[in-house]
Amino acid sequence: MAEALLRELAGHRFEVFSAGPEPALRIHPLTVAQLRPGVSDLGVLCPKSWLEFTGEWAPRMDLVVALDESVAAPHAPVFPGEPAFSVWNFADPLADFLSEPERIRLFEKVFWQIVRQLSGFIEAPKYARPPRPTPVRGATSRALAGLPTCDVPR
Repeated sequence: MAEALLRELAGHRFEVFSAGPEPALRIHPLTVAQLRPGVSDLGVLCPKSWLEFTGEWAPRMDLVVALDESVAAPHAPVFPGEPAFSVWNFADPLADFLSEPERIRLFEKVFWQIVRQLSGFIEAPKYARPPRPTPVRGATSRALAGLPTCDVPR
């Protein structure tokens, strides 16, 4: 969800990826339900292991943001380029104890929390101005070309 939202809000200024320690097989339908059809590029969304971003050909990142303390820096792999690490804690809408109506409400709540957090992030002085143009590195394009496509529920 955070990847899609940052692409919507400032994708022209950031190269955005998302990954985790135990990726799901597909994007959760309640995540897709929160995103805006025709605005969110669902074709690029795919659950990925963060190990895809640790190899020689992985894109170099400036910042890694964990959306839960359980995947914070002490638990994360080493990413090339030694990016800064930040933790933005959000409730887990997939927690086992939630009823389906609670889960739906929590997905919506987390969606808006992520929107607010990202809005502040992209307006931070460090990121508020457009970046200087930089050449596209071959390693980045090769890494992206190797990413799998996903079956996104519609």
